[in-house]
Amino acid sequence: METNYAIVFSTALIPMIIGAIWYHPAVLGKAWMAASGVTDEQLKGGNMAIIFGVSILFSLMLAAMIPMLVIHQSGLVSMMMGEPGIPADPMSNPDYKFMFDKYGHNFRTFKHGAFHGILSAVFFALPVLGIQAMFERRSGKYIFIHLGYWVITFVLMGGIICQWA
Repeated sequence: METNYAIVFSTALIPMIIGAIWYHPAVLGKAWMAASGVTDEQLKGGNMAIIFGVSILFSLMLAAMIPMLVIHQSGLVSMMMGEPGIPADPMSNPDYKFMFDKYGHNFRTFKHGAFHGILSAVFFALPVLGIQAMFERRSGKYIFIHLGYWVITFVLMGGIICQWA
C-alpha cells in the first residue's frame, strides 16, 4: 500500500482554511469571542508567527494520524511490521500480497473517510473540548462552536485522505 504523502500533507492546510472561515467575524467569530470572553484587543496582541507556526505543526500532526483512522489497510501493514521474514517491501510477501490484492481497495472512498471524520470529532474532539470547557467554566455554546469546526475539519481531512492518499 503506497501512501500519497503529498495528499496527507496537503490536508494539513484544511484546519487553517476552515478556521479562517469558521472563526471569521461574519460567520461564527463574534459568537466564539462572546462565548470565550475574548476581545478584539486580546486577539491583536498575539505573536501571529508563533500562533500560525504551531497551528501548522499541530495540523501536520493531525494529518499524519488520520490515515491510521480512516484507511483500514494500514492495520494490515502494522500487523505484519517487525515479523521475522517479512521484507521491507511487504508486497513481496505472498500473504500480504494476497490480502492486499483481495482487500486493498475496500472502503477507500471520501464517504467512508468522512464517516470516520465524524466519529473522530464526536468521540475524540468532543470529549477533549467538553472536559476542558467544563473546567474552564465555558458554556455549551462554546463547546458546540468548536465541535462544529472539528466536525467539518475532520470530515474533509478524513474524506480526502481515505479517497486519495
